[in-house]
Amino acid sequence: MNVKSCLAGFLLLSGLFHTGMGVSHTLSLGAVGLSVASYYLYQHFWRDTEMCFQKKIESKDLHLQLNAKLFGQHIAKTVVLSAITGFINNPEPKKPLTLSLHGWTGTGKNHISKIIAEAIYKGGLRSKYVHLFVSTLHFPHAENINMYREQLQTWIRGNVSLCPRSIFIFDEMDKMHPGLIDAIKPYLDYYDELQGTSYQKSIFIFLSNAGGDIITQTVMDFFNQGKKREEIKLNDLDPILQMQIFNNKKSGLWHASLIEKHLIDFFIPFLPLEYQHVEMCAREELMSQLGLVDEDIVKKITDEMTYYPKDKQLFSVKGCKTVASKLNSYL
Repeated sequence: MNVKSCLAGFLLLSGLFHTGMGVSHTLSLGAVGLSVASYYLYQHFWRDTEMCFQKKIESKDLHLQLNAKLFGQHIAKTVVLSAITGFINNPEPKKPLTLSLHGWTGTGKNHISKIIAEAIYKGGLRSKYVHLFVSTLHFPHAENINMYREQLQTWIRGNVSLCPRSIFIFDEMDKMHPGLIDAIKPYLDYYDELQGTSYQKSIFIFLSNAGGDIITQTVMDFFNQGKKREEIKLNDLDPILQMQIFNNKKSGLWHASLIEKHLIDFFIPFLPLEYQHVEMCAREELMSQLGLVDEDIVKKITDEMTYYPKDKQLFSVKGCKTVASKLNSYL
């Protein structure tokens, strides 16, 4: 039933006001009509209308989603679980939560962004409160950087004024023109309000391939020392990752004031994926599409991937990025 039908039912019942009934009967029927109309409006319109986030996140629920859908990323799982649940469940955060995710393609940066969006909003990445910017699509021309800065500020101001719990995701930060991202610095800082709007409950997520080489080298060093990748801690990568990104002239965060002023809360490394992790991705994709797992298909998909370095064949060149497309050829 649509809104017009609901209102029509309400007006029909309300029309009984004019049948000559007593005042008490009229008021009773009027109340019934209002109740019926309200019920149908809720069932068929308001119930499905997405609201700006108002609930808390259960740590165990997000933990289950991360374990089920993200593989080979023990650091990212731990940091994201703690950061997101702590921030969302804090009624009065001092500043927006800002995460910078780094690693080679296919390691799970976009995937974890999707998990975060779905944990907060039913619509996930399709929610009207989740905003995705892709550098090569939305900011392609260096000569228009001043225009992009103004547009970006206007877009963020407008959306946060509508929903304080807005989420902004910036993909391909390594391809963004240097200097552009600093346009949003005021919104990431420790301000209670800016021109009547508070940004303290918003979330900003940066995705970048920058730093992928230093992350891979760290994993290789652990491997050569006979250590497990799970022994790598955030502190092993955070300082060198920040330094490399800040000094990388090809990165959108090159000499960015966001780093200089310590406004990025976490630099999260995504480690290169090994054969076993690609297997996990293939199983998860099969279960998602078919509701069952065929180990023969899992092996075929995993064996088709290209691995590096050549002498060790440790890491998948594309991570899990092409697993879904390869699966289609077997269905």
